[in-house]
Amino acid sequence: MKKKILTIDDQGDIRRLIRMALEFEGHQVVEAMDAEQGLQVARSEKPDLILLDLHMPRVNGIEFFQRLSRDPQLSAIPVILLTGSNDPELRRQGQEAGARVFLTKPFNPMQLLDLIDDHAN
Repeated sequence: MKKKILTIDDQGDIRRLIRMALEFEGHQVVEAMDAEQGLQVARSEKPDLILLDLHMPRVNGIEFFQRLSRDPQLSAIPVILLTGSNDPELRRQGQEAGARVFLTKPFNPMQLLDLIDDHAN
């Protein structure tokens, strides 16, 4: 089943790569370039899944995820955390915030599609 997926990443090239892979598979993609815009888009679009970069300016992915988890309208949306780091401390923080799925950049688009199939509402 095709899904609406919100990609939140400050790097335009990553968003484009994700968009191409997901649209090729028939998914609808909405985008945000930072956490603040991501919350607005999540509220207005009600995506089936969020792809969230951990390293963003102003509000990082962990803080965004915590805000999302506290919002009754958004807390049930599954999130896949994207990170360019293998730092165990970041993963620990993500897990403490409630994250269960991490994908390390660079990633194979097929990995991403498999995770979406497994975790999207």
